[in-house]
Amino acid sequence: MRLFIHTNLASKHLSHLATTSLFILSLLFAFPLQAEQNNRNDSAQKQSREKLNDVQKAIAKQESNIFDANKQRSSLEQQLRTDDLAIAKVAKAINTIETDITTTQEKISSLAIEKKQLTIAKKRQEHLLAQQLRAAYTTGQHDYLKLLLNQDQSEKIQRTISYYQYLNQARTKEIDNFQITIAKLLQVSTEHLVQVEYLQQLKDEQLQQDSQLRSSKNQRHKTLKKLSRKLLSSQQQLNKLKTEENNLNQALTKLAAILQAEVDLIGLSKLKRKLSWPVKGKMLHRYGTRKQGYLKWKGVLISAPISRQVQTIHNGTVLFSDWLKGYGLLTVIDHGNGYMSLYAHNQTLLKSVGDRVETGEPIALVGQSGGLAQSGLYFEIRHRGKALNPKLWCR
Repeated sequence: MRLFIHTNLASKHLSHLATTSLFILSLLFAFPLQAEQNNRNDSAQKQSREKLNDVQKAIAKQESNIFDANKQRSSLEQQLRTDDLAIAKVAKAINTIETDITTTQEKISSLAIEKKQLTIAKKRQEHLLAQQLRAAYTTGQHDYLKLLLNQDQSEKIQRTISYYQYLNQARTKEIDNFQITIAKLLQVSTEHLVQVEYLQQLKDEQLQQDSQLRSSKNQRHKTLKKLSRKLLSSQQQLNKLKTEENNLNQALTKLAAILQAEVDLIGLSKLKRKLSWPVKGKMLHRYGTRKQGYLKWKGVLISAPISRQVQTIHNGTVLFSDWLKGYGLLTVIDHGNGYMSLYAHNQTLLKSVGDRVETGEPIALVGQSGGLAQSGLYFEIRHRGKALNPKLWCR
């Protein structure tokens, strides 16, 4: 019995010792495994932090690039405005010179006709005076003296004296007329010469302005080329167009707020299908068609050659005449009762704010300002700020 109890106790002691040994042994193996796991976790965390840091650096660099690109694009758009305004100034000068040349040529033609008529009159008067002088010489002064000395034929003397007086008066009158003709001919010839010299000056100035215009256009071409390198994504392009449209709406809202329409401006409500288009050309984009993303055209884009006249669709007052981002050189005309018409991308503007314009009057010249790819006119009609389909008014 004692032996059994002793054996049992010994067995339990051995079992406890084995368990303890296994636990200690497991700890000896577990510590290195745990350390290795911890090392792996630390390494993974370090790699994650490094990747995160790299991503953050990449994001910061991209944001910096975007900021620089936007800054450069903004600078180029400002340069485009400067280029457009330079072209507008030269184009307006050329337009004025061409008008002056036409007026001067008409004046020269009129003076040439008048000069020709005066030359014919001068020759006719010379011939008439020559006839009178020959007649006076043929009659002879001796007969006149004989009549004066002959006292026997008093009646004949009186008649002859009256005849000579009549001839002298007629001759004096023709001489006076001849002198007036000569003076007028000299005046017309001088004026004709002055106008011819002025015409040559205008043509020389026109050549200089043409050279300046080519230079300004080359500069704008370089600016547009640089802008084209700053490619925008579809979303960026959409945001850009949306911003430009909002700028236009804000400008129109401000104009409407300060607008005091003239009493005689009755709007366009009764003129549907009765107005002429502001310029003749092919319709590139129509009202309501897709422009970019969800944006639609709120007017029409008409293709037309550079420098073709843009005419107002109806009488009104110029509300805006300046450069606007996305629209270039823009003119806005108030027609009364909340109706406005807009004319954009012009080469130059011929009217200033406050000018009164009549139906069909030239207000601008077709261009491609504001970065338009090809020359043309963007045209809108609005009523109380809402864009309307121009096709309902113009035919």
